[in-house]
Amino acid sequence: MSVLAKPNSKVVLLGNEAIARGALEAGVGVVAAYPGTPSSEVPITFSHIAKKTGTYFEYSSNEKVAFETAAGAAWSGVRSLTAMKHFGLNVAADSVGPVAYLGVKAGMVVVVADDPNGWSSAQSEQDTRYYARMFKMPELEPSNPQEALDFTKQAFKLSEEFHIPVFLRTTTKVSHSIGTVKVGRIKKPIRKGKFVKDLAHYYNIRPHLQEMHREIDAKLAGIARKYGGKFTKEGKGTGKVGIITSGVSYEYVRESLKTLGLKPPVLKLGMTHPMPRKEIEEFIKGKRAVLVVEELEPIIENYVTQAAKGTNPKLAIHGKDLLPSYGEYTMALVLPAIGKLFKKKTPDFKAHSRKEAKAIAGLPPRKPVFCPGCPHRSTFYAVKQVFGKDTIWAGDIGCYVLGIFEPFEMQDFIVSMGASLGISHGISRTSNQEVVAFVGDSTFFHAGMPGLANLKFNNGKSPFIVVLDNRITAMTGHQPHPGSGFTGMGTPVEEVSIEKIAKAMGANVLVANSFSQKDLVEKVKELKGKDGLRVLISRGECRLLARRQAREKGIEFPTFEIDQDKCKKCGICTNEFACPAIVEIRHKRGEEPKYWINPDNCWGCSVCSQVCPYGAIHVAVKK
Repeated sequence: MSVLAKPNSKVVLLGNEAIARGALEAGVGVVAAYPGTPSSEVPITFSHIAKKTGTYFEYSSNEKVAFETAAGAAWSGVRSLTAMKHFGLNVAADSVGPVAYLGVKAGMVVVVADDPNGWSSAQSEQDTRYYARMFKMPELEPSNPQEALDFTKQAFKLSEEFHIPVFLRTTTKVSHSIGTVKVGRIKKPIRKGKFVKDLAHYYNIRPHLQEMHREIDAKLAGIARKYGGKFTKEGKGTGKVGIITSGVSYEYVRESLKTLGLKPPVLKLGMTHPMPRKEIEEFIKGKRAVLVVEELEPIIENYVTQAAKGTNPKLAIHGKDLLPSYGEYTMALVLPAIGKLFKKKTPDFKAHSRKEAKAIAGLPPRKPVFCPGCPHRSTFYAVKQVFGKDTIWAGDIGCYVLGIFEPFEMQDFIVSMGASLGISHGISRTSNQEVVAFVGDSTFFHAGMPGLANLKFNNGKSPFIVVLDNRITAMTGHQPHPGSGFTGMGTPVEEVSIEKIAKAMGANVLVANSFSQKDLVEKVKELKGKDGLRVLISRGECRLLARRQAREKGIEFPTFEIDQDKCKKCGICTNEFACPAIVEIRHKRGEEPKYWINPDNCWGCSVCSQVCPYGAIHVAVKK
């Protein structure tokens, strides 16, 4: 793997892979994570290399547990790293603040990947830089893969020097950017340490809590003094108008200036908490105006506004007046803003957009769909056959969010991991509507169990719960969870039983085969007729994973075909079941359609043959 390349070599890495390499060069001993895109490749990389490098790696049950695992290692003198997406930090937040106050013994780095534009996150465009301020933790922001590696190493050093965990914040474009990276020497990790009892240090009850608050403020002041300029890069330019930026926005600024032929002074901030006040004040002295380019919230802009009051009160500060506080920045946004400030003519991006719109006009929209053979499609179809159209469908986080699209339309809301159970409980308690809550297997272990316990505890009318158990954390790349039967490093372990947990919490539990419509419908009906807490576990392995494993073993899946003589053109297979392997063909407008199964897309789940009311679909005959 490129991430294990020899010292001083140049290799092409993703930003996330570069973070993993930086951690290896820093001698990380423990890595714990819950998969969450756009941070997923950090733990994925360690899952592949941990045994080779001597690092302990695990996929934890959720981000809070992963953070706590890393903190326990750091308290024991072992360098640790945890990685998560922005919403994952919400889960971990309960423990992040107290650990920041208590401090760490060995270096601890918390990688958090934000997702402007919501490429992999439907719920909100959260800017986690506010967490750094709330928890009083230093935060570094790399802008490219090389900095991702270098800043990770520096984060461990800073953490250890000031005994404080450090945020390494990326965004999707930094995490998933590809670049040539010069690597250093991998340091042999220290895996074993010792927790030293020290009640005076770990005593965080008032009045010592206030003393700890004072100490963490002093740490941040010391970090600002010593490291404020270390992560700051100033591009020497000319003129009274400058640009201040950070993270991937710096790359857009640099490309825009090159396009426009401009060379103004540019201040790039690599540390955005604590802010390098001295460097910012020096930069804005004598300037007529500055443009602050940062994705999402105006955090740097607000800080510059405060700093300018004492340094340059007449400074014109531009930022969110020229750029949006939502979405992901592109050249089409940044270049016009810079052009407007410097009164330079810029390319007509609107004309380009019009040409693009004209080129794709008439093309059918391509919405995300379940993979061919996905067990979730079969489960949604069966559940919909039993419950009425007025049923409330409670969504959750996983591949099954795709159930929001037609023809299923069985995700009336999607909030956060495990929220389907809690919100369903609130609806069931306050209305007479039937509610079905969908939750995935990995999500069940992550955040579903407390909701299930709450339903039993507050015994009464309960939503109908469907656990979609595809045996893996499929949405983020097939990472294992407690029910998968193997660890993040591939070690076989006894799987944790979802049905035993649900039964222990007092639920009526049935397990159905996801690929059997008969089994699914019968068991949904059986449970629907019962009172109290009801849990259907629809079990069927992720078909994408099963197909990969079969290919490795040389096993071929059967494919299916349609008997044109029996086919009545009812369209159930395409319009209601919606398998992407089945297509409707019309050679001429107004011509009766023909239905055909693309053998390259058919993954042999067999469910299409079960939903066809005319028995027109069967296993393809090999020629």
